[in-house]
Amino acid sequence: MKKQQKFSIRKRLKSFKYAFNGLRILFREEHNSRIHFVAALCVLIAGYFLNITATEWCIVIFAIGFVFAMEIINSAIENLADFVSTERHESIKRIKDLSAAGVLVSAIAALVVGIIVFLPKIID
Repeated sequence: MKKQQKFSIRKRLKSFKYAFNGLRILFREEHNSRIHFVAALCVLIAGYFLNITATEWCIVIFAIGFVFAMEIINSAIENLADFVSTERHESIKRIKDLSAAGVLVSAIAALVVGIIVFLPKIID
């Protein structure tokens, strides 16, 4: 059983270092994250020029964050699966496919959000 540690601001701040390192790993090693980044940048620029509302900004930012969070979780699952076994196993393939499907679903949801928010402004 793990002993309860005393709260430490220093340790909480250090945890940010680990999280930022995770982002560095994501963008350095995961090619799809770069595609998501470029797409997110385009969406943010479009949002600025199309003058979307504060509510629309919140929804768009949440959608972008959702896709990145899913990409991070997918990458962590894939790395863990590769660590467990480098050999081909049907069960590990299923796990990887399911985690990839999570990213796909989040990206489709973000695309739908983008269509709902931006299409009326583009048409006008």
